[in-house]
Amino acid sequence: MTLQYIASYFSDGHTATMATQTLGEQPVFHASVFIKDSYIGSWTEVGANTWLVESTLDDYSYAVGDNQIIYSKIGKFSNIASHVRINPGNHPMERVTLHHITYRRKMYGLGEDDGDFFAWRRSHPCVIGHDTWLGHNVIVMPGVTIGTGAVVGSGAVVTKDVPPYMIVAGVPAKPIRPRFPDTIAEQLLKIAWWDWDRPTLEARFEDLYNVDSFVEKYGA
Repeated sequence: MTLQYIASYFSDGHTATMATQTLGEQPVFHASVFIKDSYIGSWTEVGANTWLVESTLDDYSYAVGDNQIIYSKIGKFSNIASHVRINPGNHPMERVTLHHITYRRKMYGLGEDDGDFFAWRRSHPCVIGHDTWLGHNVIVMPGVTIGTGAVVGSGAVVTKDVPPYMIVAGVPAKPIRPRFPDTIAEQLLKIAWWDWDRPTLEARFEDLYNVDSFVEKYGA
């Protein structure tokens, strides 16, 4: 997905509103979306004023709006509330100055930008698993992995990896409780329902409402 493609899409008079239209193979983008060098899957929706830079937003995932996401891999069926920031930029604390004058040199007429510094930033990607929920105003710090099925409470600052199916909250984020018992979580990870193709998902859709019967039916 490129900026040129986004501009073309909007030029056709596209004016989407979050959660008010049927989604499909083509992603839905709202006003003032900035996407650079990123992959956007099918059945996805990107809310207004959202940035995705060098990132993946896989099938069925959505970002409500006012999100900034950089150097991140977001799985399928991920629920990202408004004002979530994933992988905010680190500053060079070991240098004399924290200011980006030392790495965004072109802006200040001081030569070429510091490629090594940006490579260092890219070497600390964030990974957001499948079927995750990041509440309003969550911040996920560089290099953090949030496991599949995990929930992050509103306003949390996530500084450490979150295990699958764990609910965390706070500043810094700390475990509150597991979403499911370990035996259920393990079965869900093995079933990996998020990888089902569309016909399979449609055929088994009603089974998604009850986790106990779901695991009994599709578990090993």
